[in-house]
Amino acid sequence: MLFGVPKKGRLHNKVIKILEGSGLEFRRLPRLDLAECKRLPITLVFLPAHDIADYVGTGQVDIGITGEDMIAESGGTDKIEVLMKLGFGNCRLCVQAPVGKFKDVKDLCGKRIATSFPVVTRKFFDNLCEKKAETEVKYVSGSVEVACALGLADAVVDLVETGTTMRAAGLEVVTTIMETECVMVKKKELSKERLLLVHKVFQRIEGYQIASKYAMLSYNLPKEKLAEAQKLTPGREAPTVSVLEQEDWISVSALIKIGDTNDIMDALSEIGAKSMVMFAVSNCRFPICN
Repeated sequence: MLFGVPKKGRLHNKVIKILEGSGLEFRRLPRLDLAECKRLPITLVFLPAHDIADYVGTGQVDIGITGEDMIAESGGTDKIEVLMKLGFGNCRLCVQAPVGKFKDVKDLCGKRIATSFPVVTRKFFDNLCEKKAETEVKYVSGSVEVACALGLADAVVDLVETGTTMRAAGLEVVTTIMETECVMVKKKELSKERLLLVHKVFQRIEGYQIASKYAMLSYNLPKEKLAEAQKLTPGREAPTVSVLEQEDWISVSALIKIGDTNDIMDALSEIGAKSMVMFAVSNCRFPICN
């Protein structure tokens, strides 16, 4: 099975971390864009992120990881299936213009727009503007934010993550076209054998994603306080409860969100819990994450 992953750029390092955390071990030789996984019949194909949706949509690659903005730009939303959102690479694709110059995006109808997302941009302005005010969309491959300052365009369509680059170029958001994040996709038609392999990869990546957000908390508690404790640590399905040799005491283990650990441990202390220990979770398996 062929698995398309970004070869460089803003998504590359995070995707590689997910693959490693999911047990998809591989060794990539220098200047080679193919790498075989060690324990699964999967070959990683390192591609430009904006090409991955095209390769998956046309069937050359079975699954891939890319941004929702790249999928929209490829025009292949009807040819691929989004398996899961990965929770990173979040940003907005925005129409940006010099500060104070355009307050209504309709004022840009018939103007010059520079972007590295020409398909999405043309579709947006075609739906927005009357045909008599045809908007000129210019494709630029990089440094889109300087197009206005250099006189190439009246506005740009580009990704905004923190807004630092946009503000440094003297631009502001006029409107947001779409919000985007990194997703895992597959081609719609796959053999039964490959679907089973896709499901295995999906479970591994989902398990890693869940594990990155949770820790395992174990503590001892008077048995009579279990109902109160369950409200504090319900776990993802249910807490694990074990009987201790000490009469009327139990041991409880449950997954808790990492950001809530200190508040939960404080509350457990107040109801009599003791011997609290928190463990890092490297991976897990659960039903589909909400």
